[in-house]
Amino acid sequence: MNLRHVAAASATLALLAAGSARADALSDFYTGKTLTVIVGADSGGGYDAQGRLMARHIGRFIPGNPTAIVQNMPGAGSLTAANQLYNVSPKDGTVMGLLQRGVFSAKFTNPQGVRFDLTKFNWVGNLSAETGVVIAWANSPFKTIEDVMSQEMLVGGTGPHIDTETSPRMMNALIGTKFKIISGYPGTTDAVLAMERGEVQGMGDWSWSNVKTRKPDYLRDGKVRVLMQMSTQKEPDLPNVPLAMDFVKTPEQRELMTLFLAQKSAARPVVAPPGIPADRVKAIRAAFDKMIVDADFLKDATQAKLDIDPAPAAAIEKVIEIFAKTSDETGAKLRDAIDPKLSK
Repeated sequence: MNLRHVAAASATLALLAAGSARADALSDFYTGKTLTVIVGADSGGGYDAQGRLMARHIGRFIPGNPTAIVQNMPGAGSLTAANQLYNVSPKDGTVMGLLQRGVFSAKFTNPQGVRFDLTKFNWVGNLSAETGVVIAWANSPFKTIEDVMSQEMLVGGTGPHIDTETSPRMMNALIGTKFKIISGYPGTTDAVLAMERGEVQGMGDWSWSNVKTRKPDYLRDGKVRVLMQMSTQKEPDLPNVPLAMDFVKTPEQRELMTLFLAQKSAARPVVAPPGIPADRVKAIRAAFDKMIVDADFLKDATQAKLDIDPAPAAAIEKVIEIFAKTSDETGAKLRDAIDPKLSK
C-alpha cells in the first residue's frame, strides 16, 4: 500500500472514530434521561393525541433511548408553549414542543404575545398538514355555505387566536359569511360537545382528519353537513365541497386568504428550543425522520385513529419563509381580518 492509500485509510478511520465518539457522547447524555414533549393545546384533542403518539415512539430513535412524556401547556393558541420553549425550557435537547400552526402568523395577529423569533427555533418536523372544514349540525338550517352568507350561524370557539375563531372571522371579513362565535370552550372536544347539545349550530373550522377518525359516526349517520373546506386544494373525499378560495373576489382577498392557509400546510409543527448543541439537534431531527416512516409508528397512528401526513423540517421552513417575506402592511391586513376586537 502506497503512502496515498495509507493517508486515505487513516482519514477514513479517523472519521469513523469521530462518528463513533459522537454517537457514544449522545448515548451517554440521553441514557436515563426523560424527554419532555410540550403540547401547546389542551388534553383530549387532536394535537394532544398526536403529541402522545410521538412521545410513544421518538425515544426509540434517539441514542440512549430516553423515555418521553407529554406536558400539556394550552394558552393563547400555543403562544404560552412557544414562549416557554424559547425562553425558559432547558436548551440541552431534553425538551421538544408540538405547537399550533397559528404561531407562524402570531407576529402579525398577536404581536404583544410573541416573545420568540421563529427563525431561531430548531424546527424538527411536521406531523401533519391539515384541511379545516366548516361543519353544520344536521338539524340546523344550514345546508350550504351560501346559507351562512344569508343568516347568522353560531359556531363554537376555543380561543381568539385559534382556528376555531380566526377562520370564521377571516371568512366573515373576506367572503361575507355571518358566523357568530360563541367563545370560551376550553378545547375542540368541548366545542364539539356543545354542538351536540345544541348550544351552537356548527364549527367554523374543524380538522377534517379529526372529523373522519375521531367522529366517524357523524359522517356515517348523517349527523353533520360539510359546507366548505379551508385549504388550497380539495380533499379527495370531498370533491363536491367548495373551497373558501372559491369565494374571494379581489387580488387582495386572495393574497390574504393564501397567507392564512399557508399555515395549514405545516399544521402540526414539532420544535426544539434555540441554543441546543448541534449534534443533539441533528440527532433529534434524524430520530423524527426515522420515526415518521417506521412501521410500528404508522401502525400505532392507525390504531389510534390518527390521520397523519408527516414531513421533515423543510416543510416548516417553507412556511416560515413565506411569513418572513410578508410585508408589515399585508400582515396588518391579515391581523385586521381576524382581529377579535373587530368581530361582531
